[in-house]
Amino acid sequence: GIIVTDWYSDNQNLNENIKITIRFLTNEIRSDSLKIKVYTKICDNSDKCTIDEDNPEISTKLVSTILTKATKYKQEKKNKDD
Repeated sequence: GIIVTDWYSDNQNLNENIKITIRFLTNEIRSDSLKIKVYTKICDNSDKCTIDEDNPEISTKLVSTILTKATKYKQEKKNKDD
């Protein structure tokens, strides 16, 4: 599966936005089962924008959060089925 967000700004800096793409490569809960791209768009006052594709800090945090929640969900489901 794939999740793609829209451009997001936190309203503190309206000239900077992020967009996230998450690809689930397998159903297994492993760090290599996710491919996450974080795009950062920065625009100047004349609406000229540059887009960077790499933001490893956010990508790493997202992978960790997703895997932690998936592990908890899997354990809860297993406990419920037992």
